[in-house]
Formats: sequence, structure tokens, C-alpha cells
Amino acid sequence: MDKIELLQKMLDEVDNLVFFSGAGVSTASGIKDFRSKNGLYNMKTKYKAEDMLSRDMFFNHPQDFYDYYQNNLNCLKAQPNITHKFLKKLEEKGKDVTIVTQNIDGLHTKAGSKKVYEIHGTVYENHCLRCHKFYTADYVFNFKGIPTCECGGIIKPDVVLYGEVLPDSFLTAQEAIKNAQMMIVAGTSLTVEPASSLVRLFKGKYLVIINNEATFYDNYANLVIHEQIQNVFAKLK
Repeated sequence: MDKIELLQKMLDEVDNLVFFSGAGVSTASGIKDFRSKNGLYNMKTKYKAEDMLSRDMFFNHPQDFYDYYQNNLNCLKAQPNITHKFLKKLEEKGKDVTIVTQNIDGLHTKAGSKKVYEIHGTVYENHCLRCHKFYTADYVFNFKGIPTCECGGIIKPDVVLYGEVLPDSFLTAQEAIKNAQMMIVAGTSLTVEPASSLVRLFKGKYLVIINNEATFYDNYANLVIHEQIQNVFAKLK
């Protein structure tokens, strides 16, 4: 039995699962990841990506922050790919699917998945820091200069910047993982804490890791597939 057949067998056996997705899940939708050869971390810029996307940069150098954010994180035209659609199809088959994602692109929600916990926030939620009025992602990405509210306050994307705490959805995600029969980790190097620590909470039957490169958690998994994620899910039914 090859690895794809084994993964299919595992999926057929369980009633509920958690899908933990990283940036590699969205690359097939045309969105850059962070750590690959062509990822944001390896782009030649004045400052490192983690510095540009930090709380310090936003509050102390908002123009620099937004120059980087608008040029590199605008994913509004991206559409769900075969992996996002497969997870929705699992739901339609009656599986209880919980998605825990580090991605801020909203593609799992756009694909129609019902239980999505965006532990790093989403570009689709933006609020004024002064009056808390909501603003769309279109408004923020298309604004010339620092996006500001009609009250004069600065608008902040509801994404978790470096130096910020994770939202309440992180706690909900922890409970979902503890109760899952199966956990599929896909498209993440599992190097960013505390998100990567979620894998250690899993006590279910099958832990599967799908990633181009090896992760620190490969030895703990029941199944490891080093392949393009979209190629894996294209072979499943």
C-alpha cells in the first residue's frame, strides 16, 4: 500500500479530524509562503519580513508597515485550490472537519468550510484603533498611504503581528485537537511557536504530516508525505 492509499484508508476510518494548515497550502492559489526559496523571508528588502510585520513596526513606523503589507500580503484575488475544496468535500460527506490555520488569506472560509479557526487572524477583518469601526480588506489594501478611519484613527488589520498574543481562537483550536481522531498537518515547517506546539496536544489515532521538507515532528507522525500538497489531495477521493 503506497502513502496515498494509506492516507485514504485513514480518512475513511475516522469520523472527525483536524486539518492544521500553513502557508504551503495556499501557494497553489498563487500566494507566497514565508520560508521557501521564493518566500517572503528570502526576499531582499531593507528589513526582514518578521520585522516589517511586527507590532513595533506598525505602531512606530506605520507607513513602512503598510508599504510592505499592501505590496506583499494582498491575497484578495486568490481563490481556493484543490486542498481547500477537498476539505469542504469531506464535510459534505459527513465528516466532522475542524480547520486550524496559520494563514491569514481567508481561503478556507472562501471554500465554504464551516469550522475554521484562524489563529493568526485574517486580512478580511480590519478595525479603527480609535473608534473600532470595521473596514473591509479592499479599503485597506487600496488606500493610498496609511489607512485611516473617518474619525481620524489608524486602521489596523486583525492579523497577529510579531510581538502580539494569539487570539481566543487559539484556545478553541487546542480543544479541537485534543478531541480529534485524526490530525493532518500540511504546508508548515512547524517552527513558529506557539502555533507549532499544537501538534503536541494531539492524542488521537492518526497524525499525518504533509510538507515539501522535513519537520521536527516527522518522527512522531503515523504517516509523513514529502510532496506538493495539491498533488496529494488531487489523488484522494
